[in-house]
Amino acid sequence: MDLDALLLSRLQFAFTIAFHIIFPSFTIGLASFLAVFETIWVVTRREAFKTLYLFWVKIFAISFGMGVVSGVVLSYQLGTNWSVFSAVASPVIGPLFAFEVLTAFFLEASFLGVMLFGWKKVGPGLHLASTILVAGGTLMSAFWIISANSWMQHPTGFIQLPNGELRAVDWLQVIFSPTFPERFAHMVLAAYLTTALVVGAASAWRLLRRGAEPESRIALRMAIGMFAVVAPLQLVVGDLSGREVGRVQPAKLAAIEAFWETRSEQPFHIVAWPDRAIEGNRFELSIPRIGSLLTAGAIDAEVKGLQAFAPEDRPPVFIVFWAFRVMVGLGLAMIVLGIWGAYLIWRTAGPEHSRWYLRAAVVMGPAGFVAVICGWIVAEVGRQPYVIYGVLRTADAVSPVTAGQVSASLLGFMTVYAVIFGVGVLYILRLIAQGPEEIAEAPPQRGRPPGYALGATPDAAETPVDEADR
Repeated sequence: MDLDALLLSRLQFAFTIAFHIIFPSFTIGLASFLAVFETIWVVTRREAFKTLYLFWVKIFAISFGMGVVSGVVLSYQLGTNWSVFSAVASPVIGPLFAFEVLTAFFLEASFLGVMLFGWKKVGPGLHLASTILVAGGTLMSAFWIISANSWMQHPTGFIQLPNGELRAVDWLQVIFSPTFPERFAHMVLAAYLTTALVVGAASAWRLLRRGAEPESRIALRMAIGMFAVVAPLQLVVGDLSGREVGRVQPAKLAAIEAFWETRSEQPFHIVAWPDRAIEGNRFELSIPRIGSLLTAGAIDAEVKGLQAFAPEDRPPVFIVFWAFRVMVGLGLAMIVLGIWGAYLIWRTAGPEHSRWYLRAAVVMGPAGFVAVICGWIVAEVGRQPYVIYGVLRTADAVSPVTAGQVSASLLGFMTVYAVIFGVGVLYILRLIAQGPEEIAEAPPQRGRPPGYALGATPDAAETPVDEADR
């Protein structure tokens, strides 16, 4: 297998998974937001929360569908581009994917229809239960996917047969590999942050354009509450995950921090220009001795550098180093945005009256997606040159295909994705810009009453609240 086909196969999978992950990272958090919106509405009967639910459920439906479609492509690529990996690892990885389908996907598919189209066709309690079950299904889906990926990052509970195939001997060790708890928590918190930033940005945009809008004010404050709490928590979980990486994948940690020499009192490189050719950094701005403290918990702790590993066993340092810093930098910006918003709620008239804060919230809207993609770059590129760490090299896992075949399929994917997902994302942005209040105030169309929305039957639209609702 020539190097070009290998590189192109890696680029193709990276391209498709980067597109795919933005949708689950959004829908996981948005499903939970919808469950909160509907719970508050069921308990309080405040119409603002009903309006918010009917507005955001439309965006959830489109995002969920795009996530399913893009995920199917990934499963096909395991056979077309990574057939050796599939043949070797399918006895272990295959059941984990099957568990996801049998539990999470079936749960989502069973109750998604009720959630989207059963508004006032079923009772409020059953509809709320459907929303909660769909939200639980998205979390369960993340559970199985992160379980499979964590096993690939640090495989346990298996044996390798003489023909190279892998067999599970302890399913609990396979499902709950040592890196799984921190990685699962890290991904779920990232999804919640991503959704909170999008909801906050959409609400801030509406408030900048329309001024006082009750639904946008409520959604903005709920989003601030989410990332004011979750962003600092994510920093703690990320640190725990990084410590675990240092234990099980020391080469990845060395690449993340651009450590070349094995030594105690490692410096912390704020910025650097790693160069594999010279096995060092051409430029670095560092804080002495702090690197060992941050990565190993003690200033005098010895931390391995990349020179302790053979050149062919080192991950691409430059990509991993900078992807990690972009992710961390955005995480710190999220913490600042959360603290700033909490302060405005506590000590002033509220964030909706601060145009500087509203502008900052709009700018930070895409930050969650960028941070998630950078996090996956760190995890996947940092694992190289292995597809199953320490067991199967990426170069040995690729299918016997030519560079021309892979390049043709890659160009095809790029073209189709640009059209289909470009239109889908633009439509979502258009809906977000339209806002919940304009949806509620939309004039009737073809006999439909005002406020008719996805999931609402004509008799279930935004009609005046009766005395029982009051």
